[in-house]
Amino acid sequence: MRKFTLALSLAIPLALLTPLSAQEKYSKPPKIIDDVLTAPLPPTVSVNPSHDYMMLEQGQRYPSIADLSEPMLRLAGLRINPRTNGPHRDPRIVGLALKKIGGTAGGGDIKVSTPPDAHLSGVSWSPDGKRFAFTNTTHSGIELWVGTTATGAVAKVPGVLLNTACSAGGGGRGGRGGFGGGGPVRWIDSGKSAGGKLLLVRTIPAARGKAPPMDAPPIGPDVQQSLDGKKGQVATLEDLLKTQEDEKLYEYYCSAQLTLVDPAAGKATPIGKPGILSTADASPDGKHILVARIHRPFSYLYTQNAFPKEVEVWDTSGKVEYKVASVPLADNLPLESVETGRRQWRWHPLDPATLIWVEALDGGRSREPAKERDRVLKLAAPFKGEPTEIVRTEQRFGSIQWTASGKYALFSDNEVGRRRSRMFLMSTDSPGKPELLWSLDQRERYKNPGTPVTKSEDGHPVTVENDGVIFLEGAGSSPTGDHPFLDRFDLKTKKKDRLFQSDDTSYEQVVALMDEKGSRFITRWETPNDPPNYFLRSADGEKKALTKFADPTPQIRAISKQLVKYKRADGVDCTFTLYLPPDYKAGTRLPTFIWAYPYEYEDASTASQVSGSDKRFTFATGRLVLPLAGYAVLDDTAMPVVGDSKIVNDHFIEQITMDAKAAIDKAVEMGVTDRNRVGVGGHSYGAFMTGNLLANTDLFKAGVSESGAYNRTLTPFGFQSERRTYWEASETYLKMSPFQRADKIKTPMLMFHGEADDNSGTFPIQSERLYQAIKGNGGTVRLVMLPHEAHGYLAKETIEHVVFETLTWLDRYVKGTDGESGSK
Repeated sequence: MRKFTLALSLAIPLALLTPLSAQEKYSKPPKIIDDVLTAPLPPTVSVNPSHDYMMLEQGQRYPSIADLSEPMLRLAGLRINPRTNGPHRDPRIVGLALKKIGGTAGGGDIKVSTPPDAHLSGVSWSPDGKRFAFTNTTHSGIELWVGTTATGAVAKVPGVLLNTACSAGGGGRGGRGGFGGGGPVRWIDSGKSAGGKLLLVRTIPAARGKAPPMDAPPIGPDVQQSLDGKKGQVATLEDLLKTQEDEKLYEYYCSAQLTLVDPAAGKATPIGKPGILSTADASPDGKHILVARIHRPFSYLYTQNAFPKEVEVWDTSGKVEYKVASVPLADNLPLESVETGRRQWRWHPLDPATLIWVEALDGGRSREPAKERDRVLKLAAPFKGEPTEIVRTEQRFGSIQWTASGKYALFSDNEVGRRRSRMFLMSTDSPGKPELLWSLDQRERYKNPGTPVTKSEDGHPVTVENDGVIFLEGAGSSPTGDHPFLDRFDLKTKKKDRLFQSDDTSYEQVVALMDEKGSRFITRWETPNDPPNYFLRSADGEKKALTKFADPTPQIRAISKQLVKYKRADGVDCTFTLYLPPDYKAGTRLPTFIWAYPYEYEDASTASQVSGSDKRFTFATGRLVLPLAGYAVLDDTAMPVVGDSKIVNDHFIEQITMDAKAAIDKAVEMGVTDRNRVGVGGHSYGAFMTGNLLANTDLFKAGVSESGAYNRTLTPFGFQSERRTYWEASETYLKMSPFQRADKIKTPMLMFHGEADDNSGTFPIQSERLYQAIKGNGGTVRLVMLPHEAHGYLAKETIEHVVFETLTWLDRYVKGTDGESGSK
């Protein structure tokens, strides 16, 4: 093992570590690591609504840096590729195959003849499962394709180019949008076409003309103002509109023509006038369309979710049948508040055409005491008369879901200022009289009863039900790790029966029910040595393989994996997953890398709960290839921060220090870690944690931070779980900022940051300023800015280079330092 590790170390040029301030070429880690890092992943799977076919979707693991270099407009919280009029980067499917359920595992697949150089996405089944649709992105636009399930034959719908730039649905600040926004391609049942199936899509308007010039002289200054004295607190957001030119570009690229497509006839029928449509969703009977049209005035402080909207119901010709709401610009909402008018609009999934929406009863002011927070209302077509109240909630409304029979509804509310949710059951025969089913901390794992299993009813989700019995699926967390389960839950008796639970030797989870009685279901099964594959199971224990995917990286199976439990100094239970190199000899102390992300908990018992499982198959990611270079890796190391949610951050640094020390002590006690050769790293809030550990402790020899925020005064209206503003808790904001202690960061720190970071609060300037501060105070630091990358890194060249840089840094400052040798 020592010879192997030495060879890897020599393969990385230390010349890279000389002080530089220039662009460098992409580098790759040693071949044995690169081969593992870039191996293709197995396909993902979806089951059609009729449960007789599976779609195998082969994704592209990493796009190229050339793909990420495509033109990008950053407008109103969106990232648009002007060449395609779609998202700048979306997951790319490169191949499709169909498998008849009940066929031979690993055989009998029906290959779908996708277009050359396929860039597919948005695969969706028709309600009867007999057809499927998907999009294909080309250099000149986004095509619509439709296929037949039984044969796999596909065809492009002629003359249709989609506009998917603004079709992500509603949501956003204060739950302003519809929780049924409609994706880029929606099947509807109109009862008019052959088979009664049409597609509702958004297309590029036929007469929109040329794009506004991007270099036109300004017609005047860009102005923002606040004159009414009202609070308009806002998170630190990326990709906002900045100029009048941006406003014109946003209107041009996001304006879409709503269109009904009959794929059988190859006919496309426009509906209404073009507009910026954040919601476009057909009613279950296909006769009405719920539309939310964004309009001016826009904002330079908020994303498009906060822009004013006209919410309407159209008929299929585009005529307005009903005005649901006129939603104003949300620029005067205090933190955690919601609009006072109608919000979270959607269709009732089981009625032909019934609108559902939510209204605040507390003036939308979530931080002020109130007996009741929200109410849910409904109004059926033809949308005349007064709406009917369904239920009121004591806390802020979360969600509502009807069971398949329509006899029951499950709804949740969330306690403002705390991470606590409640689930209620309501009989539709007795509306307004809900029964509490459970209440728990959102981070509570051991007592979590699971989530109701749903199915699609004409494109709208409903809870699977059989004569008052529903099904709950969950992680099955326990002191021995996660053991996913499927329960049958009787809504009348509240009795639970366990139909399935993963055993102690594997990780297996239910991915689809095959019938409403729960007698058959499909699972995804894996072990540390067996890649995920799919099985058809019955409640009596029968199990049949549906797929036979091979191990993409057999060369890393010798890396050992173990869930380790220990306690920190105050008795809080913690865990990490330990990865050790191939051929590791017990008792050998290794250079060690800790990877972590801090979470806040209100009590020690919840913080002590085990998360994750060491029975899962290991896919090689950046940090998990380090054992091939001779490192022990403590992955997902617990970093709980425990206390009252209102003030928990007042002791953030003390707690993460205690967390880090406890992890190191345990690994040293096990004989796997050399205490004098330990590095630490994390992404986003984990990078923030890393900066604080380096600024406030001497536990580590090096740190690696990805896309962090290090100066909390630049996120003055809250961050992560912190809900106090900077002016309410300035001492905490300053104490938690590694930037304030940059002169104390003497441990070598490697920082990465995507030049196009899109995450709230983690602007690239955060890393740039910390680099300058550390350098200015004589610290050892390297900043690697990653071209075209967002908050999460995607390009193959980027992934390879990040691993190369990390190995180089750790080899020099962790492995290459004086430490203990041999065994103890």
